[in-house]
Amino acid sequence: MDLNTIWFVLSSVLFIGFFFLEGFDYGVGILLPFLGKNDTDRRVIINTIGPVWDANEVWLITAGGAMFAAFPHWYATLFSGFYLALFLMLVTLIVRGVAFEFRSKDKNPTWRAAWDWMIFAGSLVPSVLWGVAFGNLVRGVPIDGGMHYVGDFWYLLNPYALAGGLAFLSAFTLHGAIFLSLKTRGPVMDRARAAAARLWLPTVILVFLYVTAGYFATDMFTRLGVNPGVVPVGAGVALLLAGWFIRNKRDGWAFAMTGLTIAFSAITIAMGLYPRLMVSSLNPDWSLTIYNASSSPYTLEVMSIVALIFVPLVLLYQGWSYWVFRERIGGDRPLEY
Repeated sequence: MDLNTIWFVLSSVLFIGFFFLEGFDYGVGILLPFLGKNDTDRRVIINTIGPVWDANEVWLITAGGAMFAAFPHWYATLFSGFYLALFLMLVTLIVRGVAFEFRSKDKNPTWRAAWDWMIFAGSLVPSVLWGVAFGNLVRGVPIDGGMHYVGDFWYLLNPYALAGGLAFLSAFTLHGAIFLSLKTRGPVMDRARAAAARLWLPTVILVFLYVTAGYFATDMFTRLGVNPGVVPVGAGVALLLAGWFIRNKRDGWAFAMTGLTIAFSAITIAMGLYPRLMVSSLNPDWSLTIYNASSSPYTLEVMSIVALIFVPLVLLYQGWSYWVFRERIGGDRPLEY
Protein backbone atom coordinates (compact mmCIF):
# COMPACT_ATOMS: atom_id res chain seq x y z
CA MET A 1 0.00 0.00 0.00
CA ASP A 2 1.59 3.30 -1.11
CA LEU A 3 1.37 6.58 0.79
CA ASN A 4 -1.31 7.94 -1.53
CA THR A 5 -3.60 5.04 -0.66
CA ILE A 6 -2.74 5.31 3.02
CA TRP A 7 -3.81 8.95 3.07
CA PHE A 8 -6.97 8.16 1.15
CA VAL A 9 -7.77 5.63 3.88
CA LEU A 10 -6.84 8.05 6.68
CA SER A 11 -8.96 10.82 5.15
CA SER A 12 -11.87 8.37 4.93
CA VAL A 13 -11.37 7.40 8.59
CA LEU A 14 -11.51 11.07 9.61
CA PHE A 15 -14.80 11.56 7.78
CA ILE A 16 -16.19 8.36 9.28
CA GLY A 17 -15.29 9.59 12.77
CA PHE A 18 -16.88 12.94 12.00
CA PHE A 19 -20.13 11.46 10.69
CA PHE A 20 -20.39 8.98 13.58
CA LEU A 21 -19.81 11.61 16.28
CA GLU A 22 -21.21 14.75 14.73
CA GLY A 23 -24.07 12.71 13.27
CA PHE A 24 -25.73 12.28 16.64
CA ASP A 25 -24.94 15.93 17.47
CA TYR A 26 -26.90 16.95 14.39
CA GLY A 27 -29.70 14.56 15.29
CA VAL A 28 -29.96 15.96 18.82
CA GLY A 29 -30.11 19.52 17.46
CA ILE A 30 -32.81 18.59 14.94
CA LEU A 31 -34.94 16.94 17.61
CA LEU A 32 -34.44 19.71 20.19
CA PRO A 33 -37.60 21.77 19.47
CA PHE A 34 -39.79 18.67 19.23
CA LEU A 35 -38.66 16.56 22.19
CA GLY A 36 -38.11 19.49 24.56
CA LYS A 37 -41.57 20.37 25.88
CA ASN A 38 -40.26 23.01 28.28
CA ASP A 39 -37.05 24.86 29.02
CA THR A 40 -35.80 22.23 31.46
CA ASP A 41 -36.29 19.46 28.89
CA ARG A 42 -34.48 21.47 26.24
CA ARG A 43 -31.60 22.16 28.63
CA VAL A 44 -31.36 18.44 29.36
CA ILE A 45 -31.20 17.70 25.63
CA ILE A 46 -28.53 20.32 24.97
CA ASN A 47 -26.45 19.15 27.93
CA THR A 48 -26.20 15.64 26.44
CA ILE A 49 -23.89 17.05 23.76
CA GLY A 50 -22.71 20.21 25.53
CA PRO A 51 -19.33 18.81 26.67
CA VAL A 52 -18.53 17.08 23.36
CA TRP A 53 -20.04 18.84 20.34
CA ASP A 54 -17.08 21.13 19.72
CA ALA A 55 -14.59 18.26 20.01
CA ASN A 56 -16.69 16.26 17.54
CA GLU A 57 -16.40 19.08 15.00
CA VAL A 58 -12.61 18.94 15.27
CA TRP A 59 -12.80 15.75 13.20
CA LEU A 60 -14.08 17.85 10.30
CA ILE A 61 -11.31 20.41 10.72
CA THR A 62 -8.74 17.62 10.80
CA ALA A 63 -10.26 16.00 7.71
CA GLY A 64 -10.12 19.34 5.89
CA GLY A 65 -6.50 19.81 6.94
CA ALA A 66 -5.63 16.32 5.73
CA MET A 67 -7.29 17.05 2.38
CA PHE A 68 -5.37 20.31 2.02
CA ALA A 69 -2.00 18.77 2.86
CA ALA A 70 -2.32 15.35 1.21
CA PHE A 71 -4.50 16.14 -1.81
CA PRO A 72 -4.30 19.90 -2.47
CA HIS A 73 -5.84 19.70 -5.95
CA TRP A 74 -8.86 17.87 -4.53
CA TYR A 75 -9.17 20.51 -1.83
CA ALA A 76 -8.95 23.36 -4.36
CA THR A 77 -11.46 21.87 -6.81
CA LEU A 78 -13.92 20.82 -4.13
CA PHE A 79 -13.90 24.09 -2.21
CA SER A 80 -14.11 26.23 -5.35
CA GLY A 81 -16.81 24.14 -7.02
CA PHE A 82 -18.92 23.64 -3.90
CA TYR A 83 -18.17 27.12 -2.58
CA LEU A 84 -21.72 28.39 -2.01
CA ALA A 85 -22.88 25.14 -0.44
CA LEU A 86 -19.85 24.98 1.86
CA PHE A 87 -20.22 28.66 2.74
CA LEU A 88 -23.85 28.05 3.70
CA MET A 89 -22.78 25.08 5.80
CA LEU A 90 -20.10 27.15 7.53
CA VAL A 91 -22.54 29.94 8.36
CA THR A 92 -25.07 27.54 9.88
CA LEU A 93 -22.36 25.79 11.90
CA ILE A 94 -21.18 29.15 13.25
CA VAL A 95 -24.74 30.11 14.20
CA ARG A 96 -25.18 26.72 15.86
CA GLY A 97 -22.01 27.11 17.92
CA VAL A 98 -23.00 30.61 18.99
CA ALA A 99 -26.48 29.38 19.93
CA PHE A 100 -25.10 26.81 22.36
CA GLU A 101 -23.29 29.55 24.24
CA PHE A 102 -25.84 32.37 24.00
CA ARG A 103 -29.17 30.67 24.77
CA SER A 104 -28.56 30.66 28.54
CA LYS A 105 -27.35 34.26 28.73
CA ASP A 106 -30.93 35.44 29.24
CA LYS A 107 -33.90 33.73 30.90
CA ASN A 108 -36.39 35.35 28.54
CA PRO A 109 -38.37 32.50 26.89
CA THR A 110 -38.41 34.26 23.52
CA TRP A 111 -34.64 34.67 23.59
CA ARG A 112 -34.07 31.01 24.41
CA ALA A 113 -36.64 29.77 21.88
CA ALA A 114 -34.96 31.80 19.11
CA TRP A 115 -31.55 30.29 19.85
CA ASP A 116 -33.07 26.80 20.10
CA TRP A 117 -34.37 27.17 16.55
CA MET A 118 -30.92 28.34 15.50
CA ILE A 119 -29.53 25.08 16.89
CA PHE A 120 -32.20 23.25 14.91
CA ALA A 121 -31.35 25.06 11.66
CA GLY A 122 -27.61 24.73 12.29
CA SER A 123 -28.05 20.98 12.60
CA LEU A 124 -30.55 20.36 9.79
CA VAL A 125 -28.86 22.32 7.00
CA PRO A 126 -25.41 20.68 7.33
CA SER A 127 -27.03 17.23 7.55
CA VAL A 128 -28.72 17.77 4.19
CA LEU A 129 -25.71 19.44 2.57
CA TRP A 130 -23.35 16.59 3.51
CA GLY A 131 -25.66 14.16 1.74
CA VAL A 132 -25.85 16.46 -1.29
CA ALA A 133 -22.06 16.82 -1.37
CA PHE A 134 -21.28 13.11 -1.22
CA GLY A 135 -24.06 12.33 -3.67
CA ASN A 136 -22.37 14.63 -6.18
CA LEU A 137 -18.93 13.17 -5.44
CA VAL A 138 -20.01 9.67 -6.47
CA ARG A 139 -22.35 10.80 -9.28
CA GLY A 140 -19.79 13.09 -10.87
CA VAL A 141 -19.56 16.83 -11.44
CA PRO A 142 -18.32 18.85 -14.45
CA ILE A 143 -14.54 19.01 -14.05
CA ASP A 144 -12.39 19.98 -17.04
CA GLY A 145 -8.91 18.83 -17.98
CA GLY A 146 -7.35 21.52 -15.79
CA MET A 147 -9.04 20.20 -12.63
CA HIS A 148 -11.49 23.13 -12.61
CA TYR A 149 -15.14 22.83 -11.68
CA VAL A 150 -17.09 24.35 -14.58
CA GLY A 151 -20.66 23.90 -13.30
CA ASP A 152 -22.72 26.14 -11.05
CA PHE A 153 -24.49 25.86 -7.71
CA TRP A 154 -27.75 24.64 -9.22
CA TYR A 155 -26.02 21.73 -10.92
CA LEU A 156 -25.35 20.28 -7.47
CA LEU A 157 -29.07 20.18 -6.65
CA ASN A 158 -29.86 17.19 -8.85
CA PRO A 159 -32.42 14.53 -7.79
CA TYR A 160 -29.80 11.94 -6.79
CA ALA A 161 -27.87 14.38 -4.61
CA LEU A 162 -31.07 15.63 -2.98
CA ALA A 163 -32.02 12.01 -2.24
CA GLY A 164 -28.62 11.70 -0.57
CA GLY A 165 -29.42 14.77 1.50
CA LEU A 166 -32.66 13.22 2.74
CA ALA A 167 -30.94 9.89 3.48
CA PHE A 168 -28.19 11.60 5.49
CA LEU A 169 -30.76 13.75 7.31
CA SER A 170 -32.89 10.78 8.32
CA ALA A 171 -29.91 8.65 9.38
CA PHE A 172 -28.42 11.42 11.54
CA THR A 173 -31.79 12.20 13.13
CA LEU A 174 -32.33 8.53 14.00
CA HIS A 175 -28.77 8.34 15.35
CA GLY A 176 -29.45 11.39 17.52
CA ALA A 177 -32.74 10.02 18.86
CA ILE A 178 -31.03 6.82 19.99
CA PHE A 179 -28.20 8.82 21.53
CA LEU A 180 -30.76 10.78 23.57
CA SER A 181 -32.27 7.48 24.68
CA LEU A 182 -28.84 6.53 25.99
CA LYS A 183 -27.99 9.84 27.65
CA THR A 184 -31.22 10.98 29.30
CA ARG A 185 -33.72 9.69 31.78
CA GLY A 186 -37.35 10.38 32.61
CA PRO A 187 -39.76 11.96 30.12
CA VAL A 188 -37.04 13.01 27.67
CA MET A 189 -35.77 9.44 27.43
CA ASP A 190 -39.30 8.14 26.82
CA ARG A 191 -39.92 10.69 24.07
CA ALA A 192 -36.54 9.96 22.49
CA ARG A 193 -37.30 6.23 22.37
CA ALA A 194 -40.68 6.92 20.81
CA ALA A 195 -39.07 9.24 18.24
CA ALA A 196 -36.47 6.60 17.36
CA ALA A 197 -39.24 4.03 16.82
CA ARG A 198 -41.09 6.43 14.50
CA LEU A 199 -37.97 7.48 12.59
CA TRP A 200 -36.60 3.99 11.92
CA LEU A 201 -38.92 2.93 9.07
CA PRO A 202 -38.71 6.26 7.13
CA THR A 203 -34.93 6.05 7.45
CA VAL A 204 -34.88 2.51 6.06
CA ILE A 205 -37.07 3.58 3.12
CA LEU A 206 -35.03 6.70 2.29
CA VAL A 207 -31.70 4.86 2.52
CA PHE A 208 -33.06 2.00 0.39
CA LEU A 209 -34.30 4.44 -2.27
CA TYR A 210 -30.96 6.27 -2.25
CA VAL A 211 -29.01 3.03 -2.67
CA THR A 212 -31.35 1.89 -5.45
CA ALA A 213 -30.96 5.22 -7.25
CA GLY A 214 -27.20 4.70 -7.07
CA TYR A 215 -27.51 1.80 -9.49
CA PHE A 216 -28.78 4.20 -12.14
CA ALA A 217 -27.12 7.53 -11.30
CA THR A 218 -23.53 6.39 -10.57
CA ASP A 219 -20.99 3.80 -11.61
CA MET A 220 -20.45 2.58 -8.06
CA PHE A 221 -22.27 -0.69 -8.53
CA THR A 222 -20.65 -1.45 -11.86
CA ARG A 223 -17.38 -1.09 -9.98
CA LEU A 224 -18.44 -3.03 -6.88
CA GLY A 225 -20.77 -5.52 -8.57
CA VAL A 226 -24.41 -6.38 -8.05
CA ASN A 227 -23.36 -8.03 -4.78
CA PRO A 228 -21.19 -5.18 -3.46
CA GLY A 229 -19.62 -7.19 -0.63
CA VAL A 230 -19.70 -7.53 3.12
CA VAL A 231 -19.35 -3.85 4.04
CA PRO A 232 -22.26 -2.40 1.99
CA VAL A 233 -24.51 -5.34 2.89
CA GLY A 234 -23.44 -4.97 6.52
CA ALA A 235 -24.63 -1.35 6.49
CA GLY A 236 -28.10 -2.47 5.48
CA VAL A 237 -28.19 -5.35 7.97
CA ALA A 238 -27.08 -3.04 10.79
CA LEU A 239 -29.85 -0.57 9.97
CA LEU A 240 -32.45 -3.35 10.02
CA LEU A 241 -31.13 -4.69 13.32
CA ALA A 242 -31.31 -1.19 14.80
CA GLY A 243 -35.09 -1.38 14.46
CA TRP A 244 -35.25 -4.62 16.46
CA PHE A 245 -33.09 -3.19 19.23
CA ILE A 246 -35.15 0.01 19.34
CA ARG A 247 -38.38 -1.94 19.79
CA ASN A 248 -36.80 -3.95 22.61
CA LYS A 249 -35.36 -0.81 24.28
CA ARG A 250 -31.78 -2.00 23.87
CA ASP A 251 -30.47 1.53 23.45
CA GLY A 252 -26.76 0.70 23.50
CA TRP A 253 -27.06 -1.95 20.80
CA ALA A 254 -29.34 0.27 18.72
CA PHE A 255 -26.80 3.07 18.88
CA ALA A 256 -24.04 0.67 17.87
CA MET A 257 -26.10 -0.46 14.87
CA THR A 258 -26.79 3.06 13.57
CA GLY A 259 -23.12 3.85 14.15
CA LEU A 260 -22.15 0.82 12.04
CA THR A 261 -24.63 1.88 9.37
CA ILE A 262 -23.01 5.31 9.13
CA ALA A 263 -19.45 3.90 9.18
CA PHE A 264 -20.11 1.13 6.65
CA SER A 265 -21.98 3.53 4.36
CA ALA A 266 -19.02 5.92 4.36
CA ILE A 267 -16.65 3.02 3.66
CA THR A 268 -18.89 1.97 0.75
CA ILE A 269 -18.67 5.45 -0.76
CA ALA A 270 -14.87 5.35 -0.38
CA MET A 271 -14.75 1.90 -2.02
CA GLY A 272 -16.83 3.12 -4.94
CA LEU A 273 -14.63 6.17 -5.46
CA TYR A 274 -11.15 4.66 -5.01
CA PRO A 275 -8.71 5.59 -6.46
CA ARG A 276 -10.74 8.61 -7.54
CA LEU A 277 -11.44 11.58 -5.29
CA MET A 278 -13.86 13.47 -7.53
CA VAL A 279 -15.50 12.02 -10.61
CA SER A 280 -15.60 14.16 -13.77
CA SER A 281 -18.93 13.91 -15.55
CA LEU A 282 -17.35 15.43 -18.68
CA ASN A 283 -14.60 12.89 -19.20
CA PRO A 284 -13.61 10.03 -16.87
CA ASP A 285 -9.95 10.72 -17.66
CA TRP A 286 -10.32 14.16 -16.08
CA SER A 287 -11.37 12.76 -12.70
CA LEU A 288 -9.23 13.67 -9.72
CA THR A 289 -7.43 10.67 -8.28
CA ILE A 290 -5.19 10.00 -5.31
CA TYR A 291 -2.24 10.31 -7.70
CA ASN A 292 -2.89 13.34 -9.89
CA ALA A 293 -4.31 15.38 -6.98
CA SER A 294 -1.73 14.50 -4.31
CA SER A 295 1.17 16.30 -2.68
CA SER A 296 4.77 15.20 -3.09
CA PRO A 297 5.90 11.86 -1.60
CA TYR A 298 8.05 13.74 0.93
CA THR A 299 5.02 15.70 2.19
CA LEU A 300 2.99 12.51 2.56
CA GLU A 301 5.86 10.87 4.41
CA VAL A 302 6.20 13.72 6.93
CA MET A 303 2.43 13.80 7.43
CA SER A 304 2.39 10.06 8.10
CA ILE A 305 4.94 10.43 10.89
CA VAL A 306 2.99 13.30 12.47
CA ALA A 307 -0.29 11.37 12.25
CA LEU A 308 1.27 8.27 13.77
CA ILE A 309 2.28 10.31 16.82
CA PHE A 310 -0.72 12.55 17.41
CA VAL A 311 -3.81 10.64 16.21
CA PRO A 312 -3.58 8.03 19.03
CA LEU A 313 -3.26 10.86 21.57
CA VAL A 314 -6.37 12.58 20.21
CA LEU A 315 -8.31 9.32 20.31
CA LEU A 316 -7.27 8.66 23.91
CA TYR A 317 -8.24 12.16 25.01
CA GLN A 318 -11.63 12.06 23.31
CA GLY A 319 -12.34 8.59 24.67
CA TRP A 320 -11.48 9.85 28.16
CA SER A 321 -13.82 12.84 27.81
CA TYR A 322 -16.72 10.58 26.84
CA TRP A 323 -15.95 8.36 29.83
CA VAL A 324 -16.01 11.35 32.20
CA PHE A 325 -19.42 12.51 30.88
CA ARG A 326 -20.92 9.03 30.54
CA GLU A 327 -23.79 9.39 33.05
CA ARG A 328 -27.39 9.94 32.03
CA ILE A 329 -28.74 13.49 32.37
CA GLY A 330 -32.03 14.57 33.90
CA GLY A 331 -33.67 17.77 35.05
CA ASP A 332 -33.09 16.95 38.71
CA ARG A 333 -29.45 18.04 38.62
CA PRO A 334 -27.76 21.38 37.83
CA LEU A 335 -27.49 22.02 34.09
CA GLU A 336 -24.79 24.07 32.44
CA TYR A 337 -26.52 25.20 29.24
